[in-house]
Amino acid sequence: MNTISVETLQRWLEEGRPITVIDIRHTKDREEWYIPGSLHLDIYDAVAARDPSVLAGLNFPLDEAIVLVCNMGVTAAIAAELLNQRGVKAYVLEGGMQAWSLAYNTAEVPFEEGVEILQVRRTGKGCLSYMIGSEKEAAVIDPSVEAQVYQALAQQRGWTIRAVIDTHVHADHISRALTLARQTGATLYLPEQNRVHYAFTPLHEGDSLDFGRAHLIACRTPGHTEESTCYLLNHKALFTGDTLFLDAVGRPDLHTDVEEARRRAELLYDSLLRLQSLPPSTLILPGHTDRPIPFDGHPLVRTLGEIYQTTPLLKERDKQTFVDTILARIPPTPPNYLEIIRINESGSLETLEKPVTELEAGANRCAVH
Repeated sequence: MNTISVETLQRWLEEGRPITVIDIRHTKDREEWYIPGSLHLDIYDAVAARDPSVLAGLNFPLDEAIVLVCNMGVTAAIAAELLNQRGVKAYVLEGGMQAWSLAYNTAEVPFEEGVEILQVRRTGKGCLSYMIGSEKEAAVIDPSVEAQVYQALAQQRGWTIRAVIDTHVHADHISRALTLARQTGATLYLPEQNRVHYAFTPLHEGDSLDFGRAHLIACRTPGHTEESTCYLLNHKALFTGDTLFLDAVGRPDLHTDVEEARRRAELLYDSLLRLQSLPPSTLILPGHTDRPIPFDGHPLVRTLGEIYQTTPLLKERDKQTFVDTILARIPPTPPNYLEIIRINESGSLETLEKPVTELEAGANRCAVH
């Protein structure tokens, strides 16, 4: 059986090689979470039954690699076998979409001279993290891929990671902030709170971090969580975590009851109103997107003015209407979020009952549209 690793497929996509990725999962499994550019064939059941006719009518370019994908790679292996019997060389993505959860790509965010911003994107999961580099020093915000990825990227650019920062205690993915800080010797910064059980340097409203020509200011924005904090870079770019997305806002209901969710929604309204006072030209760099991210090198960024003009929820002036609308539109709860919160609060991966890829499987569900 010809298999392909996540790392190899990621590299091929980055290089723009001719590839046909065939996703054979059920339609409902693909709706939120898929490999950008993949071809979807809802043939999972037929393949599992080893129906030889299910792929018989398909013709493939001779110069393209064929990669088959399912949830964990098992049923895709059967599909590859059926194609191999026809003389078509097909690869199976090792670990399927669960393994693909860790795949990433990067994009440069245009900014000012002397300060670089690199957006690191988990292409399937939708997690967005950032590296800010200036005068050979760097900070990492909301690290969500393995720590060695950021270390390699920093080495390529001649940066030394001095600060690792989270915007809040995450519920949909395991934060790599503590691990990255420990491995690099960087200072770990978190919003001031008493949720986590490990040492960190707290950031309060108005606190600042300076390195090179970069100047970060902490802006407390409770709502998604009590401790949620945005970070303003040189008064021109705002790293918003799960408070504000490019076309949505953060959900206020995770890890709480109905009454507390309403209170948080009210806090979110106040926080978003505060952000609206920033210049409309401020670049918004969120912590997530709910769509798969192509390997195109284009950063996911919009100006504050664009977001407030085109996001209906942000046009709502009545606070109670905003709160009622938010609570009525809450998306499905992320799978395994209680276990992920427990891990992020404890800082320990030693008691994991499931593999990381299984815990984090699925698209991001932290946004309310």
